[in-house]
Amino acid sequence: MDEESIIPERRNDWREVQNYVRAMNTAIEKLNTLPLSLRLLRQTHEILMTGVRGKRKTPGEFRRSQNWIGGSSLADAVFIPPHHEDMADLLSDMEAFWHNESIHVPHLIRCALSHYQFETIHPFLDGNGRIGRLLITLYLVSHGLLAKPSLYLSAHLEKHRGTYYDALTRVRESHDIGHWVRFFLQAVVETAESGKGTFQNILALRQEMDRKIVTLGRRAENGRRLIMLLYVTPAITVNSVAERLGLKYYTANQLVSAFTELEILKEATGYQRNRIFIFQNYVDIFRNENEIK
Repeated sequence: MDEESIIPERRNDWREVQNYVRAMNTAIEKLNTLPLSLRLLRQTHEILMTGVRGKRKTPGEFRRSQNWIGGSSLADAVFIPPHHEDMADLLSDMEAFWHNESIHVPHLIRCALSHYQFETIHPFLDGNGRIGRLLITLYLVSHGLLAKPSLYLSAHLEKHRGTYYDALTRVRESHDIGHWVRFFLQAVVETAESGKGTFQNILALRQEMDRKIVTLGRRAENGRRLIMLLYVTPAITVNSVAERLGLKYYTANQLVSAFTELEILKEATGYQRNRIFIFQNYVDIFRNENEIK
């Protein structure tokens, strides 16, 4: 939805999500001209943190002071990352590891080690978790394992947050890197299986939508154009349909009404004016199964 359509108390969340998407897309595009690098991570961090919570914590810059994880101060912190004066060497070593072809380690294991190392260095004042998860996808894309950012571990790591933190802590306290790598690889397996199921559900939905659109007769061509728009923007208004598809308002309104009658779109506001229509079946595919609907 547009920001104006979001209730005020949720707009900070909306902006963070928008920044997340923009940061990912921009970083993927830049991989065409830039290697995976600390420079790219800083640029991505700047996009991620601009105008949202944490915006005063030097977006796009590595920290110049000590930070900590957990607790209210260094005295009761769960973990204290390296001192900022030691970070340059640690980060350079991590960057060199990404591109060192003389080290014969499978890419998924390199990715696991890189994520652990990044989170342990904790190089930014804020947003390290988000950038660390972005790093996983950027690494896989940069080395040709993914063509698109379609494997993203965030949902799995959030669902298993306690186990995730425990696995990182176990390396720091007892050097059990094997346990962390196994946890990471299992996260990849489960996320890949979930992603495959999502794609299969989208394909099944697309076939169902194609069958419904055929029933529109002369409006079927505009119907096909609208359904392609909905795969990109599943929340629309009549005005946005008219603008995006180059239709007159009356024609767009008739098309949206037909989609509502076919139960492709669902009106979400209950208003008579400024109505928002949702491609609900498509949105539901992406819902976390544990989310309360």
